[in-house]
Amino acid sequence: MEYNSQREKMIIPEYGRNVQKMIEYAKTIEDKEKRTKSAEVIVRVMAGMNPQIKESSDYLHTLWDHLYFISNFDLDVDSPFPMPAKEILFRKPDKVEYSNKNFKVKHYGKYIEKIIARTIELEEGPEKEALILIIANHLKKSYLNWNRDSVNDETILKHLEELSNGKLSITDTQFLSSTGDILARNKIKKKKFVQRNKDNKRKGKKSY
Repeated sequence: MEYNSQREKMIIPEYGRNVQKMIEYAKTIEDKEKRTKSAEVIVRVMAGMNPQIKESSDYLHTLWDHLYFISNFDLDVDSPFPMPAKEILFRKPDKVEYSNKNFKVKHYGKYIEKIIARTIELEEGPEKEALILIIANHLKKSYLNWNRDSVNDETILKHLEELSNGKLSITDTQFLSSTGDILARNKIKKKKFVQRNKDNKRKGKKSY
């Protein structure tokens, strides 16, 4: 009795051992024309075993690449696509460098810093004052979303000052939204989100 552990390792398990054996057999065919026809048949078999791949516009190219890969790049046939370079296929991807930017207040993110930077450049006037108040309220809402159930307005205004390098502040006649109002709005949004998910699940439920 032959066990899987004693057999040759499957290169792409999704296609099964029989496809791998078919490819190994195709490699032994001496006549190139017959070898090519055999490879074309194998590609059609592979497509039938993996029908979802047809949703891709270049699925045939992918199948031929898989064929070459399973053959260990040792199959000389007249393919409609060139054999991929083994070195490129096994090349390690380039390292993705993480941003080393130091956020002044991390839980607000980088986009609010960009908005603040653009706001600093605006001309002084009522529109800029209104925008600064919106930013300050956004900071407070973000703080309450991710940190705790209460926060002093002084803390938020201090963060606004830090993020703008002391260039932005609200006027004496402006006031931040109350913590209670922000938490209440957050609860309503959360409740609507949960309800919408429940409704979607009920719509998707099958009846038998």
